[in-house]
Amino acid sequence: MSTITEIVDVEVPVSTAYNQWTQFEEFPRFMEGVEEIRQVDATHTHWVTRFGGVTREFDATITEQHPDERVAWTSDSGPDHAGVITFHRLDDSHTRVTAQMDIDPEGFAENVADKLGVLGRRVKGDLKRFKEFIEQRGGRETGAWRGDVDRPGR
Repeated sequence: MSTITEIVDVEVPVSTAYNQWTQFEEFPRFMEGVEEIRQVDATHTHWVTRFGGVTREFDATITEQHPDERVAWTSDSGPDHAGVITFHRLDDSHTRVTAQMDIDPEGFAENVADKLGVLGRRVKGDLKRFKEFIEQRGGRETGAWRGDVDRPGR
């Protein structure tokens, strides 16, 4: 299991950055290797990814979500991973987005990529592309979901 942490500062208010991140079906527009995400319901998503010529499908559950603060998830099937994206207001028009992910690579290509730091660079690139995506839109998100999902056991 590897832990990846990456940070990007975006030039949009915290609510805009958070709102855009809740639009999971838009992820293929800025995440490398993500071919499709289907939001099944408020807390479940189905992913189709491609890495090293291998296509994988898996389901994930949003385990915690609080507007303008955080979105956490864990995989239900496929590659074992979990993570959290946090949003920190820097000022009225700037937000720090932090991605923390625990990934247990599956298969030869993913294990080699993990050992060589490719997975960390991919997350860093995804955050950079998220920044470009939201800033090029003039700070306008494509949608929003402002509901709360409490951590299990709360």
